[in-house]
Amino acid sequence: MTDWTIESLAADIRARRISAAEATDACLARIERLDPTLRAFISVDAEGARRAAKERDAELGAGRLRGPLHGVPLAYKDLCFLRGLPTSCGTRTKEYFIAERDCTAASRLAAAGAITLGKLNMAELALGAFGDNPHHGHVQNPWSVGRCAGGSSSGSGAAVAAGLALGALGTDTGGSIRMPAACCGIVGLKPTYGRVSRAGVMALSWSNDHVGPMTRTVRDAALLLRVMAGPDPDDATSSPRPVPDYLQGIARDLGGLRVGVPENYYFEGVDRAIVEAVEEVARQLARLGATRVPFRVPDPQPLVDVTGLITRAESAAIHARIAKERPHELGPVVRARLEVGFHISAHDYLQALRLRARMAREFVRRVFADVDVLVAPTVPEPAPPLVEVTGAPVGAVIARMGRFSRLTRPFNGLGLPALSLPCGFSRDGLPLGLQIAGRPFDEPTVLRVGHVYEQTAGWFTRRPALA
Repeated sequence: MTDWTIESLAADIRARRISAAEATDACLARIERLDPTLRAFISVDAEGARRAAKERDAELGAGRLRGPLHGVPLAYKDLCFLRGLPTSCGTRTKEYFIAERDCTAASRLAAAGAITLGKLNMAELALGAFGDNPHHGHVQNPWSVGRCAGGSSSGSGAAVAAGLALGALGTDTGGSIRMPAACCGIVGLKPTYGRVSRAGVMALSWSNDHVGPMTRTVRDAALLLRVMAGPDPDDATSSPRPVPDYLQGIARDLGGLRVGVPENYYFEGVDRAIVEAVEEVARQLARLGATRVPFRVPDPQPLVDVTGLITRAESAAIHARIAKERPHELGPVVRARLEVGFHISAHDYLQALRLRARMAREFVRRVFADVDVLVAPTVPEPAPPLVEVTGAPVGAVIARMGRFSRLTRPFNGLGLPALSLPCGFSRDGLPLGLQIAGRPFDEPTVLRVGHVYEQTAGWFTRRPALA
């Protein structure tokens, strides 16, 4: 099963070469064997998964195909509400939220035939960049136990990389899909703001939250996005734009495409191996027909600062009850990050919203007049040791989080689609991550560039050597 992709497994199930029950049992056996070390799951619904798999096989036997994910086992970050399963949001409270129904994204995946394996570990309240969790255990990187898996969708990244699930949902407020994808050597897509409904998903920042797929290949990410995307009456911020077929034209050549490689900000303070890997990506895209356009982006740091203020204010409002009434239940880093938000004035918050909108319009107008996509590193260093990011004083940990997420956070403030995928490995065998960003709602171009590069480079075929 380590060679399965969502697309290939779905095709084999449709052709009756394998049953949904067999695929589900293979995932559950792998979870039982590997997850005591990896700590990717908070809760596993083995009984529910096996029951759903039998239903899918019976439906197929009766000639009913639910959709393109019929019989495919997936898992969900534990801030996605699923009826009948506890939602801890990474806290020590098993049922921090009680779900009366599935979140919209999960319900659409289930309607397309997906099977739920369970709920995935995450940074507490999604307020962490490294995947450590004091209540459910630190998620381990499948490529090197003892290294961080990235956060906050840490369990999603580790589960997909280790083959515990064929795909997963993550959320991204400042890089929480893309950082685990980069650390774990998989694909993670933060769609355009509003492209995927957030209804039924714990909010961290109404203005910056995104829901997106985490998979082994770009095609699989495109497939999940096609199922999840679209307007939702339960989410007023969801876009009414029609949803294209993201797989159509995904393999088209890159002739005439303008690829921007920023000369400022995105390569500053970045590990030399990552810089060299991304530079090689730019050369490879040029060999594939794209035109490399070196240019300077408007300095993203002011946008990052303004977006951070918005996130801090909104997260404090959302989680005010636990922060004020039960602060002892929170880890010290999460508590410190939430408490900052209580000191932000309404004036500063509203000014930040106004400034961010102006900065985003200016960025899109200036940058995408000259290029079609941006190519840059996802994170500034390969996955660091967990001991380094958990044993330091609170202030030092928060400062390092800021440095680790500085390359992903601008695209949350901008609301642009951004894709992370592998672009090589360090000397220590750790994955290196490439980030591709595009115009608002231009996921087709972002996915196309990612897929064509992925198929040429072949990094997606490598697997961690799990005992």
